Amino acid sequence: MPLIRRLPKRGFNNAAFHKHYAIVNLSDLNEFKAGTVVNEELLRESKLVRGDVAGIKILGDGDLKHALKIEADKVSESAKAKIEKAGGTITMREPAAQKPSSAGQDADQDAKESAAESKEVKPKKKVAAAKAKKKTSRK
Repeated sequence: MPLIRRLPKRGFNNAAFHKHYAIVNLSDLNEFKAGTVVNEELLRESKLVRGDVAGIKILGDGDLKHALKIEADKVSESAKAKIEKAGGTITMREPAAQKPSSAGQDADQDAKESAAESKEVKPKKKVAAAKAKKKTSRK
């Protein structure tokens, strides 16, 4: 049984849903040749990333000696500046899976748009109802 289920719970705890990112420093990326595309597969082959992680975060510890093309989920500001100074490029990866609720929101927006189109007919009925109310209020 996982440790998180064995420990007593007190208060709010969201540790089971925390995303863990693999941290890679710029000094670790110097082992790759200039112009190499550094992505998760290459980092796993070189044993810089191990285990099950939600993504890769590049930190600015050390200096980058040559230009690399880096694909990562998160990049610190100092790492971004050092990579661009060395002549490299950074590509942010797309999230792997969208939450199903976001797809439902698109359907809700489509329903709202179709409802807005059908509302063009409804104001005429409201105007007639408003005139009827005015006549009864004068009596």
